[in-house]
Amino acid sequence: MEFSNRLQQLPTQFFASLASKTNNAIAEGRDIINLGQGNPDQPTPAHIVKAMQEAVADPKNHKYSPFRGIPELRKAAADFYEREYGVHIDPNTEVAILGGTKIGLVELPLALMNPGDLLLLPDPGYPDYLSGAPLADVEFSLMPLKAANGFLPDYKELEETVLQRAKLMYLNYPNNPTGGVASKEFFDETAAFAKQHGIGVVHDFAYGAIGFDGQKPPSFLQTQGAKEVGIEMYTLSKTYNMAGWRIGFAVGNAKMIESLNLIQDHLFAGLSPALQVAAAAALSGDQQCVDRLVETYEKRREVLIAECARIGWDIKAPKGSFFAWLPIPKGFTSVEFSNYLMDHADISVAAGSGFGASGEGYIRVGLLVDESRIAEAIQRIEKLNLF
Repeated sequence: MEFSNRLQQLPTQFFASLASKTNNAIAEGRDIINLGQGNPDQPTPAHIVKAMQEAVADPKNHKYSPFRGIPELRKAAADFYEREYGVHIDPNTEVAILGGTKIGLVELPLALMNPGDLLLLPDPGYPDYLSGAPLADVEFSLMPLKAANGFLPDYKELEETVLQRAKLMYLNYPNNPTGGVASKEFFDETAAFAKQHGIGVVHDFAYGAIGFDGQKPPSFLQTQGAKEVGIEMYTLSKTYNMAGWRIGFAVGNAKMIESLNLIQDHLFAGLSPALQVAAAAALSGDQQCVDRLVETYEKRREVLIAECARIGWDIKAPKGSFFAWLPIPKGFTSVEFSNYLMDHADISVAAGSGFGASGEGYIRVGLLVDESRIAEAIQRIEKLNLF
């Protein structure tokens, strides 16, 4: 049997190959400082684990879940948005429960687009955004994110032929991989632009809880008219260190949410009720754990900034997410520099070009090891006399 044309057109899984290379080096006995991963290093808060333990022990949670999620979690998601962002969400029509938001991001082109439609994607961007296009047999066009524009797309650069075919657009702020954040003014512009051209907006708010310097990243849905044109994806992976639990949700435009719910009615039979109970506890419970987590990442960011400045590496501090986007020295490509760091300093980083052509010239560094290891990584780089 041969793979289908759709599977053959899928992009190479960037993170799988990066993890394989790093794990092989570790298996050789090398002391690898892994700054390439996007996997939170802190444990899930204890009160969420306890809620899961109690829910697993309850026989009522051993049955099938309702296809579209338990009412408790749908309400918790709506209440979370009301509390955190002042956005009213109808739990019955404006919430889709997801087995991790990656599922929703890959499903949406299947749910909303037809062959010949165009998907607008950020460049650089989360590599799995690309996966939905060949699976849905649609085309995509890239929107460059440039440092000069704060890593925001410039809608004026999009050609009229692209705008005529575009049906869906993905955004992601705080941004992976650049660490850039969106302003209220940018989201206002986005909502007006989307309405003018009939384009649905999908805002991937994966790092929504992680903003620095006292700034809370805005939700796209706080923008007037946002629910008329788009939805927002929220994962529990980053906010609550629940990456391995695989749960998130989408909220916003009722028609787009219904498309997600409908396709999932046919692809899945619901998530574990116990998992959903624990997710509701995370969203509804004490949020001091989130504040402490952001403080941890900010302390790590400060160490990275100070150490890079000390060795003469001119970097810009990320404003959000748990990533830093670092320019590479002259004489290297992104892949060459990432390989050089692995081969000569036992440091794993993600090559910027792995996130798209506009990522060339950068590496992505994760703030997912403690301060001492971040400092040690920069000290190892210092010995290479590159700066």
